[in-house]
Amino acid sequence: MCEGFVLKVAASSLRKGSVLDIDGKLYVVLSVDNIHPGKGTPVTQLDMRRISDGVKVSERYRTTETVEKAFVDERSYNFLYSDGDGYHFMNPETFDQVTASADLVGAAAAYLQDGTTVTLSLHDDIPIAIELPARATLEVMETEPGVKGQTASGSYKPAIMSNGIRTMVPAYITVGTRIVVMTADGSFFERAKD
Repeated sequence: MCEGFVLKVAASSLRKGSVLDIDGKLYVVLSVDNIHPGKGTPVTQLDMRRISDGVKVSERYRTTETVEKAFVDERSYNFLYSDGDGYHFMNPETFDQVTASADLVGAAAAYLQDGTTVTLSLHDDIPIAIELPARATLEVMETEPGVKGQTASGSYKPAIMSNGIRTMVPAYITVGTRIVVMTADGSFFERAKD
């Protein structure tokens, strides 16, 4: 693998988490929006964060334009612990450890539990992006009591999970119930099967 290797790709093929090399600086893609106006050329709107200093930028490219995608090493890591230095992860195959900054981890920190397996994107052995598993199992710590006879009829009530995140859960869910939530938005997915 060669360091600094870049690949030209169509702007429309980029996804959240892609890392771009623009004028020698690395940017991680936060969101991609392909816009197809009634008239005119379709464009791709990219919201990105510059990795070196965290500055957010937005750029528009014609969908046929190419951008330089930086070579990034993506590997699975297990979450170990967090401290004043950041969030510590270990590669389960090599036992190498890396530390990700609190800025990089951001809102994902709420879903990091002991041993959680995440995908870290590394550039020159420095973490630059984190991808959580799609779902997390959490315990309901606070919610209103269920109403007798109410089933999954579509009525939802607020609940606070063991990680402090608030979400809406079906009326039949009670305190102490383990549920599966989507890590992308914290929404209820199903009652845990364990």
